[in-house]
Amino acid sequence: MTLAITESERRYGPADLLFAEAVVRQAAVAADNARLYRDAEGAREAAEAASRAKDQFLSTLSHELRTPLNAVNGWATILQRGDLDAEQTRRALQIILRNVTAQVRLIDDLLDVSRIEAGKIRLTVQPVDLRLVIEEAMDGIRPAAAAKNIRLQSVLASPVGPVSGDPDRLQQVVWNLLSNAVKFTPKGGRVQVQLQRVNSQVAITVSDTGMGIGAELLPHIFERFRQGDSSSTRPHGGLGLGLALVRSLAELHGGTVFAESAGEGRGATFEVRLPLMLARPGTETARAALVQSSSLSPGPSLAGIRVLVVDDDPTAVELNRKILTGVGGEVRVCAGGAEALAMLRQWRPDVLTSDIEMPGMDGYSLVRQVRALEPSQGGKTPAIALSAYSRPEDRVRSLMAGFNFHVSKPVDPSELVTIVASLAGRIG
Repeated sequence: MTLAITESERRYGPADLLFAEAVVRQAAVAADNARLYRDAEGAREAAEAASRAKDQFLSTLSHELRTPLNAVNGWATILQRGDLDAEQTRRALQIILRNVTAQVRLIDDLLDVSRIEAGKIRLTVQPVDLRLVIEEAMDGIRPAAAAKNIRLQSVLASPVGPVSGDPDRLQQVVWNLLSNAVKFTPKGGRVQVQLQRVNSQVAITVSDTGMGIGAELLPHIFERFRQGDSSSTRPHGGLGLGLALVRSLAELHGGTVFAESAGEGRGATFEVRLPLMLARPGTETARAALVQSSSLSPGPSLAGIRVLVVDDDPTAVELNRKILTGVGGEVRVCAGGAEALAMLRQWRPDVLTSDIEMPGMDGYSLVRQVRALEPSQGGKTPAIALSAYSRPEDRVRSLMAGFNFHVSKPVDPSELVTIVASLAGRIG
């Protein structure tokens, strides 16, 4: 603040100083108030933007969950009426399975994002052959590509050396990139996967001839819930989680990912780079042999194996009974923990399967009481937890309670049969 006097004979005195100090104090208060008002306005606008983003996300989430449910409910209702011939029934079942798979993937993606944000995601690290990982991911995406007449090509270099990582998570990375490419590539287009060594790294490149990425969106393409078009008229569904998971999982493996595109309508290229292992272990093909043997095997027989199924959901009981008796298993069912304990006294199963959340006595309490029994009374009966709870901490809690395995719903029939056979000593 500057004070000036027009009269040449006038001199400042103590009163002028007091006046200047009072004016400066008032000006400072006014400036502070203006700054606080500006900050408050900024916070209010940020809160309103966050609220709108939350509402938009919940709306999109509801749409993405209800869409497959609508198909499942509709076709299940038609099947129930029995009006379809054999071919139509086969087609209806395919639609139901495809939509259930889509919903499971959506839920898994949401849970993975939550685990990554909380720092709770765990990797089962081992030597990984990326050629096998890519081939498995391509097998999973081929039906979607074939439905759009998209050419799915691979250019995989001769063995480039293993990487250290979680094979399932790395397959998730490749699958998400392929799924994204197929989704945004029009009918008759092309999607290519390339694997090559770049110095001390391995590069996985997925390119397509699709709709491309605008320059304004490209820097934000790996952000969570970020979509090029989130309006109700958008041509493609999804929550904008796939690429965010790709980046997070790649970084957890010590790698990087980047995207490039010449612009809208000119395709896109995504590249993931992962560090090579320093040494090539002698057992790197073990996973490949395991996967190949499991894919070629028709599945073990459960003939002569007794299984006690415990679940308060009649639909789940009916499904599990059908799966296990379909391969020769002898199955008895109970609707709760108390009933299961009573059944153990009169009928000794080889394996017990139990839901976790049940009224009266949950699965944890049931298996603890089973483990408290004498071996002659069934205290050593192998037990499988079949639960919709699928977090890593849920699996740990099941094992600590006394279960031998934790299997997340929806249950894969072949996986359930294999685990039962293994626990009963039929394989392993």
